[in-house]
Amino acid sequence: MPSTRPAQKSLQHRTISSAVAEELRRRIVDGEFKSGFQLRQDALAAEFGVSRIPVREALMQLEAEGLVKIHPHRGAIVSELSTEEIDELFELRAWLEPRLLKASAPRLTEADYKRLNEILQEYSSELRAMHISRWGELNTEFHMVLYQHAKQPRSLAIVANLLQESDRHTRLQLSLTQGMERAASEHAELLKLCTEGKISAACSLLKKHIEGAGKSLRSYLEEHQKASAQN
Repeated sequence: MPSTRPAQKSLQHRTISSAVAEELRRRIVDGEFKSGFQLRQDALAAEFGVSRIPVREALMQLEAEGLVKIHPHRGAIVSELSTEEIDELFELRAWLEPRLLKASAPRLTEADYKRLNEILQEYSSELRAMHISRWGELNTEFHMVLYQHAKQPRSLAIVANLLQESDRHTRLQLSLTQGMERAASEHAELLKLCTEGKISAACSLLKKHIEGAGKSLRSYLEEHQKASAQN
């Protein structure tokens, strides 16, 4: 009977690297590690008490997600926020998500609406507590619950990836541009329209909601970059 040790060792490495990636992702998304911050493999390995191999694997995963850039001579650097990237992410979302909502909304169940209302209540609670780390997670879950019955698995997978990639941007948009209250209000109105069967109006609001978030973040970054250039 063949030994399972190599497979177990590989699984252990993947589990450790996933845990390291999750923690580094949290620090980047929450703003603890700013754009341009250097992620040194040896220091991270020492901090987490692991070898450099799972750290390197974690950094490669974060590079695939667009959160990190790995340079031949500088190592891993937290990615700069790009206005072009923001435009592309939010434009794709504004194009795809209303289509998923149109297909999914008529199939939402009582259980779905119960969960959506729970998410909104939790969002309000986390908003008052200023728990930034939960805002993006709840935003992603809210959107994915709305779209889950679209029966368009490829589009849904693309949107799930876009929501993950824009999570950092979303949290920054909510916290830096004071967009929390507006997001909560628009989510509540979106849910109300779906409940009332006003699907076209819900899709129009969703498109404006996504475009507005992208525009406000882009405006903030442009003002920030202009101010930095003047200093």
